[in-house]
Amino acid sequence: MIDFQIQADNDIPASKQLYSQIRLAIASRKFPPGHRLPSTRQLAMQTGLHRNTISKVYRQLEDTGLVEAQAGSGIYVRSQGNEGGSNLKSLTFDKYPNASNIVKSSLDELLSQGSSLNEAREMLLSEIDWRYRCSARVLVTAPFHDIGIGKLMTKELEQALNIAVELVPIEELNEVINQISAGTIITSRYFIKEAEEIAVLKPVRVIPIDTYDYAQELQLLNTLPKGSYCGFVSLSSGVLRAAELIIHGWRGNDIVFMPAIHTEIDKINAIVRVARIIVCDRFSFDILKDVLQKNREDIIRPPEIICIENYIVINSINLLKRELGLG
Repeated sequence: MIDFQIQADNDIPASKQLYSQIRLAIASRKFPPGHRLPSTRQLAMQTGLHRNTISKVYRQLEDTGLVEAQAGSGIYVRSQGNEGGSNLKSLTFDKYPNASNIVKSSLDELLSQGSSLNEAREMLLSEIDWRYRCSARVLVTAPFHDIGIGKLMTKELEQALNIAVELVPIEELNEVINQISAGTIITSRYFIKEAEEIAVLKPVRVIPIDTYDYAQELQLLNTLPKGSYCGFVSLSSGVLRAAELIIHGWRGNDIVFMPAIHTEIDKINAIVRVARIIVCDRFSFDILKDVLQKNREDIIRPPEIICIENYIVINSINLLKRELGLG
């Protein structure tokens, strides 16, 4: 039985820690197809987690198609790809009508280069297994000087993907990936070159994501009368610097731009009292709303608050779901 380790003092919820570790066990074939997973009672005794928590993790694994429940018997690892037999093959090709031609042409190309069927099968399964192993450990990276943008990406990815995501400063990335057997590194295109240089020849893959450009909000700020005050509150100092440069480029000194990190309460107090418009990310919204409420008696005209719900664009989220085997 695999010794699953749950760290009580970790910021990552215990259920997500267990989910990721079981996924890794399946991806690395420590739990091969057909393997019966430990009972909720066994895992509760080993990890100290409540059986309801373990049942929730098993349901999540079942929803992703990695395991299946057999009534009166237990939870078993499902077969993937060709391991599942003709019924699964038929269902998969029905879902993706072009898949058959893609698979056949890829196989024909391998065979034309001298590969045997067994070698081709091993190469394909090896690539699939490697991607599963990479998906079991997901890292977000950003530089120390703008770790806030990393926190923003990490929070959004954990909510959107429902998996454990670790934040690693890019200055520590080399040390971390030297200690893992496989993983996926996610970062914005601002830092992609540095991340790829660190990850080269390492057992990891690097996936860049596209981020929100704030174009609509910045256009709105551009319409403010001369002399107006506008605020911007975020987890990320980098986002604030970029917004300030763009606004200054459009308006020069015509408007007063007031940026604040979400922890700079004194600055936010000043912003809510004078700004006509305040833009914020959703993780700063509650703080901004609380400060606004506390200052309501001193505000003649409350500012318009524009909350940006998603920093990572939906196309990148969908790409990550596919690449990580989540959708």
